[in-house]
Amino acid sequence: MDVVYVDNNATTQVAPEVIAAMEPYFAQTYFNPSSMYDPARDAADALGQARQTIARHLGHVDPKQVLFTSCATESNNTALFGTARANPGRRHLVTTAVEHPAVLEVCKDMARDGYEVTFLPVDRQGNLDVGQFIRAIRPGKTLLVSVMHANNETGVIFPIAELARLTKETDPAIVFHTDATQSMGKLPIDLEGEYRHVDLLSFSGHKLHAPKGVGALFVRRGAPCRPFMIGGHQEEGRRAGTENVPYIVALARAVELSAQTHDEDAARIKRLRDRLETTLLERIPFVEVNGQGAPRLPNTSNISCHYIEGEGMLFGLSEDGICASSGSACTSGSLEPSHVLLALQVPFTAVHGSVRFSLSRYNTEADVDRILETFPRVVASLRQVSPYWDAAANRPRPDADRLIQPKS
Repeated sequence: MDVVYVDNNATTQVAPEVIAAMEPYFAQTYFNPSSMYDPARDAADALGQARQTIARHLGHVDPKQVLFTSCATESNNTALFGTARANPGRRHLVTTAVEHPAVLEVCKDMARDGYEVTFLPVDRQGNLDVGQFIRAIRPGKTLLVSVMHANNETGVIFPIAELARLTKETDPAIVFHTDATQSMGKLPIDLEGEYRHVDLLSFSGHKLHAPKGVGALFVRRGAPCRPFMIGGHQEEGRRAGTENVPYIVALARAVELSAQTHDEDAARIKRLRDRLETTLLERIPFVEVNGQGAPRLPNTSNISCHYIEGEGMLFGLSEDGICASSGSACTSGSLEPSHVLLALQVPFTAVHGSVRFSLSRYNTEADVDRILETFPRVVASLRQVSPYWDAAANRPRPDADRLIQPKS
């Protein structure tokens, strides 16, 4: 059975062009780029060229502002902890309730250490209230604002350029960070143009067809951010540890590829996504698309089905070779639903019944056909045995909401 992979917000297939670019740096140009002998110069040159490539595609920024890391989680940790260490006099942070755990859990950890953190809510579609955002900033006291560029579960895009500008207009000393893990390669990012007020920007290779284990952090010159990894002189003393040259070369090639094919890929993927959503909404009763009314990434669809649970849907899809993910954290051993869906105030009848389909350049019309054939059947099968569903009438039982309502 052919696999239909639609979990690209979790990780992506490494592009063949990326594999070809990185292969020579495993067995031929394998030298430590910090070494002084002649053969190591090729590795050091490759590292420098990769930095220049990424800098160019971030809006022709100074390559020295690109810091290589192991992943976006490290980049986010460096941004938040590093900024805090560089600014001990400020103890207030602003973030959102829907951040990825790589930011959310860091903010919670900082709160336990005595920082005051404002977690901004979102509306039913996943949008931030800009007025509420402005009121949350405290001139002279706020250390850092960290707002993701696009949400990993719903694909909802935040107006980062506007939020960063408003932050700097309120207090230029506040550091503005954005986690661009999901948007890099999917949305244009110009850090010398529209995004010129962003101080720190994180992303990871494995979300845009590079391997797992490599990421980057843009650190604008003058932004106060102390090193998080200490030990060596690498990355001009900003991040200790021998650079992973093959993977850094791969990251640069992946960024280059995404820029070359962005417009064509985005338009085609959005057509696939829209067709998927439109047809599922027609074929399945009592479903909704989370974040549908907000600006979204073109590849992401988070669909909640009322009166069933995400685990059952994922199992049914997997039986037909379809790889998707659930918006419910109970798949990782917790009975609690996704913090993102809770923040969106998804009804309790649907908050556990979410499936995320996230597409890539490698998905096809045939993949969508397969999902459209399988998913309605899986939902119907699960509802047949649901205690909250009237199978004969193909609708919820009259008392379903009362039965499923969580006890206070």
